[in-house]
Amino acid sequence: MVSVQDVKRLREETGAGVMDAKRALDRAEGDFDRARSLLREEGIAAAAKRADRTTGEGVIESYIHAGGRIGVLVELNSETDFVARTEQFRSLAHDVALQVAAMNPDTVAVDDLPEDVPEGEREQRALLSQPFIKEPGKTIQQLVEDTISATGENIRVSRFIRYEIGGGSPAG
Repeated sequence: MVSVQDVKRLREETGAGVMDAKRALDRAEGDFDRARSLLREEGIAAAAKRADRTTGEGVIESYIHAGGRIGVLVELNSETDFVARTEQFRSLAHDVALQVAAMNPDTVAVDDLPEDVPEGEREQRALLSQPFIKEPGKTIQQLVEDTISATGENIRVSRFIRYEIGGGSPAG
């Protein structure tokens, strides 16, 4: 029997709905880690189904770090302004801006990198494939997919720009 506390905890950790969390725990026979994995797999599948939807709304998130020495602007898009105004979406935008400030990626996706970038460097230089600084076991792409799963809308990191005092021309 799945406890209410387990359902609540799974919901809080994954952003899944009550019934989705309960079904995942039931299918995992109460194994919390397995239930989380099942929800992630379902979220990835759902995100893939939504990938072609137009993302014409969103926010520009700004972040200033290191006593004003680093500044970031990130454009994060969603399908509707309703989702763009949610706390979860705004939190994702902020986390992506923090990531850009800390890790200084060259592009949003691996496919955007020039072909001459060595294979071993590609994942570190593309934002979506970098490990999330707050949770290294998760990539930025997985962070976006988690929010897609929770909101039911396609979400896309469109672009970013990072400025650093004395850092030359901005990336993005």
